[in-house]
Amino acid sequence: MSGHSKWSTIKRKKGAEDAKRGKIFTRLARDITLAAREGGGDENSNPRLKLAVAKAKASNMPKDNIERAVKKGTGDLDGEQQMEEITYEGYGIEGVAFMIEVLTDNKNRTLADIKRVFNRAGGSLASAGSVAWQFKQVGYITLAGDRLDFDTVFMVAAEAGADDVANEDGTVMVYTPREKFRAVELALIDGGYQVADAELKWEAQNETEVEIEKAVQNMKLQEQLEELDDIQSVASNLLITEEVANAFEMA
Repeated sequence: MSGHSKWSTIKRKKGAEDAKRGKIFTRLARDITLAAREGGGDENSNPRLKLAVAKAKASNMPKDNIERAVKKGTGDLDGEQQMEEITYEGYGIEGVAFMIEVLTDNKNRTLADIKRVFNRAGGSLASAGSVAWQFKQVGYITLAGDRLDFDTVFMVAAEAGADDVANEDGTVMVYTPREKFRAVELALIDGGYQVADAELKWEAQNETEVEIEKAVQNMKLQEQLEELDDIQSVASNLLITEEVANAFEMA
């Protein structure tokens, strides 16, 4: 299982979901805005926007909020600052590398928030390029449904360019190279599959092992970064063993 998938599984077990932090609408709105910015405001021609809106509706997000988020992404909202995507790099305890993706309308505020979290945790921001070489971007697509034919999913995904398909704790995950991400997602949708989630994530090419106590500190740092409103995703090259995962869940 990849580091990103292990981290997601741990968070689910620990119960650290956005909804429990009272920030679900903020995150959903940013997902909608980013999707509209990338592919336009028409759900029929923008599957990522359609998925983001469906998630928002499932969480009972008001219609006005959804429409505002779409207009913010397409630039049709008067008086609003443009949203900006930025990638920050940093180091945690014992030199563990971090990649942080943000979507913000105020990069000075966001940068100050990230610096504060790193400083409190004993880490630091790094200059551009000093960490990125240790990572690559990978597409993660999660399919909904518990009676999926694994072999059929594999064939559809592989023909579209997917790297791998895995059954992780009963959830079918499709992994793609960055350049094939959208093609695989569209092929699965065209094949009649329901996409529960789809995103590009940074994945470490090599993982760093540190002692359990330091590993837990790095995982807490990642959790604190993810709690910031403007954060889209956080990845690290920390090796998460079963012992580390258990220690974090008990912390």
